[in-house]
Amino acid sequence: MMPLIYAEKGQSQIIKKIGGNPEVKKHLEDLGFNVGGEVSVVSSLGSNLIVRVKESRVAVSDELARKIMV
Repeated sequence: MMPLIYAEKGQSQIIKKIGGNPEVKKHLEDLGFNVGGEVSVVSSLGSNLIVRVKESRVAVSDELARKIMV
């Protein structure tokens, strides 16, 4: 298990755990990040990641990407 920030670009990953306080977890769930869901890193822009989750592209900060374990 590793944080999403270290995942290979273009490779599909399964979300195993979402860390953080309840507000952070709720925010990530609202964006479509759920345990057992599929996610892949599309690209990185500075300290942000562009990820594909549930047929959408979402930008997440470095801090949030470290709370998503794949």
